[in-house]
This record gives sequence, structure tokens and C-alpha cells, in this order.
Amino acid sequence: MKFRSVSLSATSTPPSVNPPKRLSLRVAMWLLDSPRLGDNSSVKHFAGRLLKQPAREGVVAAQSRLGQLMCRECGNARDRRIGHDLLRQAARAGDRLAQRELGQIED
Repeated sequence: MKFRSVSLSATSTPPSVNPPKRLSLRVAMWLLDSPRLGDNSSVKHFAGRLLKQPAREGVVAAQSRLGQLMCRECGNARDRRIGHDLLRQAARAGDRLAQRELGQIED
């Protein structure tokens, strides 16, 4: 009895199956910048969840927007502290919005 071996190319997933890494960042930015959707608290929560992974990976724009969102919208001190840390990281990387936001917070 012969068994066929499965080639590696047949078992690996094609690259088109994996979603683009920046898609969640673009969707979150679109949601937050949308005049009608950006004011809704559930949309802000969803956008924050979309920004979380890119911010962890070091994407400066995601760190800046998530930091702003957490500093402005979160009610507890822990989340505001995490927001400040994200803003500091983005400001160190040269993001002007994060630098301006930190200047307003610390004044």
C-alpha cells in the first residue's frame, strides 16, 4: 500500500488569506474621523480594540490615536496612565499630534 505524502505548498496557507496588517489601523482611523460615527461611544470602543494590536507592534500612528482616545474617553486612572504612556512613545518617535496632546495634558 502506497501513501501519498502531502507537499508543503499544499498545506501552507496562501498569502492572500492573511489580512493586511494595516487594515485594522485604517478602519479604526476612518471610524474615529467619521463625523457621524466618531461621536458614538461604542464605535470609539470598537476603534480602540482595532488600534490595540498595531499599537503593541509599535505603529506610531496607532499609539498616538489610541493614547488620545484613552486619555480623553476613559474614566479610570489605569487607562489614562496607559494612554499617557502610548502618547509618550509616539511623541518620542516624532508624532506631532502626540507631542501636542502631551503638552496640553501636562500643562
